[in-house]
Amino acid sequence: MLRKFKRKVKPISHLLWLFLLLAVSVLVTNFYESNKKSQYDNLIKTLDNLYFQKSIAKITSQLQDRFSQFEYLVKEGDNYESIIDQLKISKQEKSIFLETIKKNKNIKILRPNQKISFKIDKKDEPKLIEFIIEVSKKKEIQFVRDLKAKRFKSKLFEKNLKKVVTYKESKITNSLYQSALNLKIKPNIIIDFARLYGFQVDFQRDIWKNDSFQIIYEEFLNEEGDIVETGNIIFANLNLKNEDLKLYRFEYEKNNTDYFDENGKSMRKTLMKTPINGARLSSSFGKRKHPILGFTKMHTGTDFAAPLGTPILASGDGLIVRAQWCGGGGNCVKIKHNRVYQTVYAHMSKFGRGIKKGVKVKQGQIIGYVGSTGLSTGPHLHYEVIENGKKINSQKLKLPSGKILKGDQRKNFEVKKIKIDVLKSNLISKM
Repeated sequence: MLRKFKRKVKPISHLLWLFLLLAVSVLVTNFYESNKKSQYDNLIKTLDNLYFQKSIAKITSQLQDRFSQFEYLVKEGDNYESIIDQLKISKQEKSIFLETIKKNKNIKILRPNQKISFKIDKKDEPKLIEFIIEVSKKKEIQFVRDLKAKRFKSKLFEKNLKKVVTYKESKITNSLYQSALNLKIKPNIIIDFARLYGFQVDFQRDIWKNDSFQIIYEEFLNEEGDIVETGNIIFANLNLKNEDLKLYRFEYEKNNTDYFDENGKSMRKTLMKTPINGARLSSSFGKRKHPILGFTKMHTGTDFAAPLGTPILASGDGLIVRAQWCGGGGNCVKIKHNRVYQTVYAHMSKFGRGIKKGVKVKQGQIIGYVGSTGLSTGPHLHYEVIENGKKINSQKLKLPSGKILKGDQRKNFEVKKIKIDVLKSNLISKM
């Protein structure tokens, strides 16, 4: 009997096991879903619990970062008071910061794009515990707070920059400035290059198509490989009408450096030929019909038309004897260079930083910017040269050259010149 039952059941045994498995699965699933819903309801009740929420808030508040950082990039017109007012700290904390600044002469003057970073301790009452001020692209000062003494200790740091020597060359297709910019040469290097040749080259009239230039100069890179600063020009060459004007940087005495040609002769003269770069001579020295007054009178200077805001350079070392409004000359500067020569610069839009009566200036220093103040029909520089009290034509002025190397200085220069020429050959071979 049992055997017969087994024979009858055997063909459908697999089907029975399948039904049994399905039944178990349904029971387990229902139990899981029921338990899951119960757990979910309990979790919602817990999260909605007022005491639980207060506990979580207390724990997370303790886990928040105790310190906050604030980075600031100085803008035109900023001062330390306006910058520190942007921080959420007490008046007493702000006063401590401002007193620290007053005691440090190196950081009293702010410059646009200067970087300042602050670190604030937010525990209890917020306190300024550290700030770093960028002195230059190469240096910064770190101020760390002594909490007991309520004052800051400062330390000057050299930034971790890598110095590289760069070589560039190009034909001058449009202008020196534009050709150099196309090579991604920094504007300040281009201006320095123009200054070197400003004693004998007029970049508006002496440059011809297919003239060329070569330059070796220093660049300083940060850890990301970005150029953050440029250094000295080591070598420069301006090829005009197939004639090379080579200049080599050489320290002929301790802390005294200049640029010399291949024969050891300095390019520096008493006065620069043109105290402005990229300008167009718009009116020469001599008699002319005044464009505003309408009658013929002596034009006692040379006019250079240039875009508004173009930097104006001191054509020589000297003492500023006037930096004020000069009537028809608008904003003007007068420099006494020596017993023989004085120069005047008129119609400025504004004066350079720190330019005022009694200040000594160096050749090539920015003393003001092109404008159209006073009796003027457009932006330009009116430039005068006074020789022994008499106004003369600056474009016809012939001045003696600067220093000529002799003796041991000349021997040392020749060695330096060979080293620079070898450096140039190596840099060219890597291009």
